[in-house]
Amino acid sequence: MAANTLEDIFAVLRRRPDVEAPNLQAWDATDRLLLETAVQLGRAGSTIAVIGDRYGALTLGASAVLAPASLRVHQDLITGERALRLNAAELETGQTAGLESCREVGGFEGTGTGFVQLPLGRELLEGAGTVLLQLPKTLAELEEIATAIARYAAPDVRLLAGGRVKHMSLGMNAVLERYFVSVQAQLARQKSRVLLCSGPKPAIAAPRFPVVEHVAELDLDVAAHGAVFAGPRLDIGTRFLLTFLPAMKPARHAVDLGCGTGILAAMYARQFPAASVTATDQSAAAVQSALATAQANGLADRVRVLQDDALSSFPDGSVDAVLLNPPFHVGAGVHAGAGLKMIEAAGRVLVPGGELWTVFNRHLAYQPALERYVGPTVVEGRNAKFTVTRSTRSPR
Repeated sequence: MAANTLEDIFAVLRRRPDVEAPNLQAWDATDRLLLETAVQLGRAGSTIAVIGDRYGALTLGASAVLAPASLRVHQDLITGERALRLNAAELETGQTAGLESCREVGGFEGTGTGFVQLPLGRELLEGAGTVLLQLPKTLAELEEIATAIARYAAPDVRLLAGGRVKHMSLGMNAVLERYFVSVQAQLARQKSRVLLCSGPKPAIAAPRFPVVEHVAELDLDVAAHGAVFAGPRLDIGTRFLLTFLPAMKPARHAVDLGCGTGILAAMYARQFPAASVTATDQSAAAVQSALATAQANGLADRVRVLQDDALSSFPDGSVDAVLLNPPFHVGAGVHAGAGLKMIEAAGRVLVPGGELWTVFNRHLAYQPALERYVGPTVVEGRNAKFTVTRSTRSPR
């Protein structure tokens, strides 16, 4: 690797193709603390699994300062996977052109970093002596990760789970203590802390993910992996958007953009049996959940699932309808960039006359962007928290 210190690596890391802005960076103090703690504990040379690396700081840092025997990484978001590959190439050669066509899962060839990108499971964790984890936002996601580590990693595995102190809770310790004999909180530094876990407990039952619950008001079984927003429940924004489902036009091809558990895709497929529906999300956990939701409701032949970043694999003018409940957070910060990127993508893929139905928090000023990127936009409804709009794609 051309760069061989953490300073060298962090200096060139970027977030692209994810949202970039002056107040958003590609690494944080937790990345540094995890790597420096691993060095202090003598974890160099072990088989290392990295989970939750956002843009490559942990993976590329581990390659440089821990010289792992093998290095495997799982990132839930496809933007994180792509950013890691782009940053690896930047460090190796300074060139990033053409890397978007790299494999989405599997070994990345063309750099000296020697990492392989894998789903959460046996292949990622089997024989791993060290696991570096950026603590996730939800306890459900942490439980799914801890279950997999305890089930598949080496018996002497050391899990280093780090996070920003303000986002950590005693509930995280409680989850980890269900799966490890020892969970020790290390001293905080630069507002970050590492939990050191060892002694994986034997599995006493089969993994419980995805969780499946019946949402009675929709008569729908909803499946959710741990990383998915709202879990197997119906979030209030989706609930409000669904009240407008009878007013939507039938489509030959409709897309649930940012599908989460796939509730919108499933309900649209039920409402319009002749439509082909695609549920797509950046998150691997989301698309797995949406697939399980479709299967649980007998809709697997009608709903296709796809992990993608803002419809990047869709041709221009290929979709008749898009349903969108965009996020208003990027990581831990409030930022409208992700929603704007999705609105622009919807405008690109819609056919002239196609419709984008969007639900968003009332305080977000999305309407000018909807007009600019899609076309004439009508407010179809408001309640105390949300706005629902219908945007019609202008002729190109």
